[in-house]
Amino acid sequence: MLLAQISDLHIKRPGALAYRRVDTAAYLSRCVAALNALAPRPDAVIVTGDLVDQGDVEQYEHLKALLAPLQMPFYLLVGNHDDRAALRTVFSDRQELFDGGEFVQYAVDVGPLRVLALDSMVPGASGGTLCAARIEWLAAQLDATKGKPVIVALHHPPFVSGIGHMDRVRLEPSATRNLEALIAHHPNIERVICGHVHRPMFARFGGTIASAVPAPAHQVALDLRDDAPSAFRMEAPAFALHRYDVASGLVTHHAYVDQGDGPYPFHEPAGALID
Repeated sequence: MLLAQISDLHIKRPGALAYRRVDTAAYLSRCVAALNALAPRPDAVIVTGDLVDQGDVEQYEHLKALLAPLQMPFYLLVGNHDDRAALRTVFSDRQELFDGGEFVQYAVDVGPLRVLALDSMVPGASGGTLCAARIEWLAAQLDATKGKPVIVALHHPPFVSGIGHMDRVRLEPSATRNLEALIAHHPNIERVICGHVHRPMFARFGGTIASAVPAPAHQVALDLRDDAPSAFRMEAPAFALHRYDVASGLVTHHAYVDQGDGPYPFHEPAGALID
């Protein structure tokens, strides 16, 4: 089973650039093409929030058109740049987006994995939280999936990254503690995955691993100072591939949208190492 993860698409209205510089739509189109070209092709794609940039209907319509060429199922989460009502208006055919009542959260099976999508959005705020209702929903879902491998997905990272301006808008500390305590009681959770930080990151969390993913367009500048300015760089666009099998569990790869030169062989046709 192969689950692709992309995040932080920040799609604007057609023709508009993010931060007057980044053509996020063009970057997403290239990412979709790269996902379609993978062999083996992912069984599904999960998009961990910040689907659009200002949360309006026109941006979601643009997003829907950009995702239409994907040749595999995809699942959408909300981030701080999103709007639940506008998302549901445009993707009204996606029942899972309505399953969580007030919140956009749901459970889906991808092969042998159970994926639990959490809504960490706080309308009007950059940081995230998980209120009692959302934690209770997750607890009930986990109780119902004992013994089955699980991925928990949300937008905001439940860990400190060391990038000061991003840590000030991460998952709120009390929500992080509640989530970690719950995760720790369920050893069948293979991974907690998130977005928001536009970089690959890994941290121990609740007895498992929490990981963040790079973006398919711009990345947050790697600046590990508490007073790091809010800035981005046009580093290589990338995504994650979570590979699961029963024998070896979950292994995560980061793949780049733009393929480098190659592949070149290590060995001669007769088997000798190329010198």
